[in-house]
Amino acid sequence: MQSNSTRDLIVGVFVLIGLSAIAYLSFQVGGLELGSRENILLKATFDDIGGLSVRAPVRVSGVKVGQVSGIDLDDDLRAIVSLEVESGVGFSIDSSAAIRTSGLLGDQFISVELGAEDEVLQNGEDFVFTESAFSIDKLIGRLVHDAGVSD
Repeated sequence: MQSNSTRDLIVGVFVLIGLSAIAYLSFQVGGLELGSRENILLKATFDDIGGLSVRAPVRVSGVKVGQVSGIDLDDDLRAIVSLEVESGVGFSIDSSAAIRTSGLLGDQFISVELGAEDEVLQNGEDFVFTESAFSIDKLIGRLVHDAGVSD
């Protein structure tokens, strides 16, 4: 039979491992990163952002390279989305940002299509080419409205 101190040590190690796993999963689910990477801030203006939210991922070819850091309105009441992306990626000035959906009813994210120019976007610059969120509600409404119109 094991002594009380050995048993207490084993229980303590398991509790410590369990708490570490919970802390790690909390950071992963929350989208927080422990390491500090060098990021730049880029902006994109959209007519409609749908359900896009802060901390939504920014992806290039399906790979996460950043996240949405803020959403505001400009003077023309268009959505300005601030993107925090890794500085080493280097988006060309003719790259485009589009709001996409993961799956049929999934979360929204920013997808960046790379351009062909050699010059890259610098910290604080804007994407010139953007594509707003696809709204299935508007599509169905237009389809129903157009179906009711007869020539």
